[in-house]
Order: sequence, then structure tokens, then C-alpha cells
Amino acid sequence: MRACTLLFSLLASTSVLAQPQLRQYSATIEQSAWQLSVASPLQCSLEHQIPHFGRAIFRSVANKSLNMDFELMMQRLPDQYALAEVVSMPPSWRPGVPAKKIATMQLLKQFNGELPKKTAWTLLSELEQGFSPAFYFSDWYSPYDNVVAQLNPVQFVDSFNQFNQCIAGLLPYSFDDIAFTVLSYETGGDKLTRESERRLEQIAQYLKYDPEIDYVEIQGYTDSYGGRWMNEQLSVKRADKVKQFFVAAGLAQERVQVEGFGERRHVAPNDTALERRKNRRVVLQMAKP
Repeated sequence: MRACTLLFSLLASTSVLAQPQLRQYSATIEQSAWQLSVASPLQCSLEHQIPHFGRAIFRSVANKSLNMDFELMMQRLPDQYALAEVVSMPPSWRPGVPAKKIATMQLLKQFNGELPKKTAWTLLSELEQGFSPAFYFSDWYSPYDNVVAQLNPVQFVDSFNQFNQCIAGLLPYSFDDIAFTVLSYETGGDKLTRESERRLEQIAQYLKYDPEIDYVEIQGYTDSYGGRWMNEQLSVKRADKVKQFFVAAGLAQERVQVEGFGERRHVAPNDTALERRKNRRVVLQMAKP
């Protein structure tokens, strides 16, 4: 009888111990800090440290359209696939206000958690109102623990305003938008059309902020009017003039390759003025490491 009682007691103790425990990570009021860690016309990043857990990063980059993403960078990356519940917790000074379930975030093996544009903006809106977004998930390293990582809205508003100002100054195009560019020319010389001049100005603006351009290939072409040798020389002249633009922008000469094809490799017939204009072109391709 005594052995049976002891067995029931042990089972009861084991049952209690087996209940998942909650491990919480968040910055205290004194620790809470939001930092505009990257601020340029190419990228804006707003970061928040979660002590002993990692960092939360909101990011927007130069692009044709407004964009935003959120990344939860963890010191210990997940070792298996999991899901995290994203919940917005109300501040203590708003008693009775319920928590809001925002989304479910995938946690992939050896990758940080990420959230798309709309959800990222929602989290920013919640923080601006004093709410605390939290991420709940089962610990992949321990079957006995659940984890919650929470963002503290203290000191958020001023940094968020700076972040918004940075986003307003992002370039309205990305590297992918200009990496492959076709420039058109007026008849008989190396003068660009107005549209191509504007395009080159966009590239010049981008090059001010991105030092990671690895190399540029420039290929010049002409229409079929004029002698073949003259057209080949003209195509080289056009391509070389574009090369000087990149060198003046700070790119080393050996990283800019130039080639002139003259009236070879037409992209349109030469029967009309519009078709000939398509053939008077310089094609440039930029690459990054």
C-alpha cells in the first residue's frame, strides 16, 4: 500500500514537472532602445535589441513601390521547422483591452523568422500605440519550455519618426531596375536622347550610395547608315563615353569593359526612323559580388 502511494506521488510530481515552462525575453524599461541602424537612400533599418535573445529589425529598401519586411534575428537559430504566434499585448495603462493575434510566423531550420510587408506595418502601428508585439513558440531545443520574445515600445516613437523620414527619401528604383539598361542616341553622333540622359542620371544617383558595383559591361551599336568602319568607330566612341561616366563616378577603369559592334546585331530593321533609333544604342550591364 505504501509503495502504491509512493508511485502515485511520483507520477503526480512527474506530471507537474512535465508542464511546459515559459521562458521570457524582453528589454526592461531601462534597456529598451530603438535605433535607426541604417539610413541611406538605398535602405532604412530600424532595430530593437531583445537581451539574451537577439534583435528585431524592420527594413525598407529602394524600390519602385513602397516595401517593408520584418526579421527576428535569434542568437540560437531553430533546429527544426516550427510556428510562432505573433500577438500584440496591450500596455498596463489600458486595462481590459484584449491582446490581438496578428499573424503566424514560420520558423525554418537555421533561418531567422520573417514577416511580410502588411504584417510588418501592422507591428509598427501597434508599437506606435504603445502595444508590445510578442512571439510565442515551443522551444526546439527543450520539450519542457515555451518561449516568448517581446518588443518593448518604450523609446519607440522618436526613432519611428526618423525611420519614416528615411523611407520618404529612398530612391524610387533598385539595383535590379538599372542593372540592365539600354541607352538610345540621336542620329549620327554620341548625344543621348533626353530619356536616356534621365536614365543615366538615375544611375549616377544610385552609384553615389552603392560602393559594391563589381564591374560594368558596355556594348555600343549603330544603325546601318554610313560606312561600316565609321559605324564601328562610332559605336566604340559611344560606349567609351559611357565608360568615362562610370570612371568619373568612382569605378576603377579596369572594372569597366567596353566593346563596339557597329551596325552588327540589329534589334530592328533599318527601314524607318523609329526602327533605326532602336539600333542606335548602348547596352550596359552592371554586376555586384
